[in-house]
Amino acid sequence: MKFGGGCLRDGRSVAQACAIVSAQKQAAVVVSAVSGVTEMLLAAIGQARRHERHIPPVLAALEEKHLAIAAELCPSGAAQKRLRAAIASRVARVGRLLFGVACHGDLTPAVRARLLSQGERLAAQLLAGVLDSLETPAAALDARSAGLCTDGNVLAASVDRGRTRRLMRPRLAALLRRGVVPVIPGFYGRGPDGGVTLLGRNGSDYSAAAVAFALGAGRIEVWKDADGFMSADPARVPAARRLELLTFAEAAELSYFGAKVLHPRTVEPLAGTRTRVFVRNVNDPSGAGSEIAAACPGRAADVAGIAANERLAVLRVHGAGIGSKPGLLAGVSSALAESGINIHSVLTSHTCINLLLDPADAARGLRQLKSRINGVIRRVELEERLALVGVVGERIMEKEGIYARIFSAVARERINVEMAAAGASPVACYFLVRKAELDRALLAVHDEFFP
Repeated sequence: MKFGGGCLRDGRSVAQACAIVSAQKQAAVVVSAVSGVTEMLLAAIGQARRHERHIPPVLAALEEKHLAIAAELCPSGAAQKRLRAAIASRVARVGRLLFGVACHGDLTPAVRARLLSQGERLAAQLLAGVLDSLETPAAALDARSAGLCTDGNVLAASVDRGRTRRLMRPRLAALLRRGVVPVIPGFYGRGPDGGVTLLGRNGSDYSAAAVAFALGAGRIEVWKDADGFMSADPARVPAARRLELLTFAEAAELSYFGAKVLHPRTVEPLAGTRTRVFVRNVNDPSGAGSEIAAACPGRAADVAGIAANERLAVLRVHGAGIGSKPGLLAGVSSALAESGINIHSVLTSHTCINLLLDPADAARGLRQLKSRINGVIRRVELEERLALVGVVGERIMEKEGIYARIFSAVARERINVEMAAAGASPVACYFLVRKAELDRALLAVHDEFFP
């Protein structure tokens, strides 16, 4: 069972999560940070780099946020005392790390990883303490000591399935046999050198899948403050409906293109397993939610869902015959990788390479590529007025006319498609429109496939 930050906002929501766990006979639990805590830690890092005087107020706010929930849910003096001590100890560790940043004026990837993992560690201690006070024996673990193993990429690690299973399975199984609920912080793991590595923002879903793989679990319940996957973002498309069943590939692509329900890499550790994933609403525990499985035989829908993302930027690299120069695309990609910039997608032509990036990386990427202007690369431009629409479905490439329906629906609204890509995934295509036209494009495509 995995509980996201939206399920851990305050005393009421934490109590609801604990009630769901207590109702299970046997479960391993993975938690995200309490809602808002990761943002607090990110802000604290910036403040510590400016001056150490900013650190004590941040630590006080961080401690109070967790102690308020503990005081509300742990009325017993002994249980509350233990939990208060555990929270205070963890916040003190955050303080030592922040004062180190202030002292040295520098922030290495390793220190950043250790700092940002503290929110999940605090949440694990909080949930385990509350469960204990409710007479559900629980133990808060450290993801590293629990055996969640990764490669050596400190800020964007990948799970090492083999090492994780070998180390984690006996440790968690021993607790479960004794009737103890293991509560494991998500988002981070242990690299080959034993150091903290992060699994990427919102990576606790990915952690939960790794734990499920290690235990050979047949079921993952991902608890959110939403009903599951929807046919589109209901904030943009009021007629959006809940999706009852998706494949692993569809869920991954919808998440990648902007549906903020699961981390896009959640399904990776489950490859080759029969584990089923259920996304359920913590506010409606009896609701069906969405099920994600390896296959969806018998489902008739051509399109599973539609996602949108307006948080993107496009770098356009221009040059005569640029598409015919061996190694040029590799050089461009390497230049961005050296600056820690991830490329979400690439569209190429003979005279232009289009790179889709996160907006936070756009200015840095532009500077990096402008420095490479030479006889081949003539001009580099930054385009920030576009938004992406992703259309996802297992039958999207195998049934004639689906692409025609997508673009005809957009054309009827007199919306121009600025770029489009299909075929990179057998279950997805995407196109870009102006941000001002995103909602109309979404409504048009949704009405076409979900009348």
